[in-house]
Amino acid sequence: MSEYEYQQQVEELERRSATAARLFDIRRIIGGLFVVYGVIVTIAGITASDADLKKAQDININLWTGIGMLALGAFFLVWVKLRPVAPPPPPAEEILDEHPNP
Repeated sequence: MSEYEYQQQVEELERRSATAARLFDIRRIIGGLFVVYGVIVTIAGITASDADLKKAQDININLWTGIGMLALGAFFLVWVKLRPVAPPPPPAEEILDEHPNP
């Protein structure tokens, strides 16, 4: 295997690694779960009966909690879009190879 082929394989692995890091960013997972559960709890709040409201002193706690969860989930997902995961810096030896001392 030549040096060029080896370098191409390393660059491909680095691209895959960066893609995997963005895919499994914890903010995306947390945001997605909050949105899904927020939708479920909001629907439960919208369909609450009068008996359910009386138990909670006429406060529709499911509706308010669901809206809060939706807002928090949206915050995490917007955060992922505005501040994506930065790729890892190159190793020091690559930097030295690119810029040798004169």
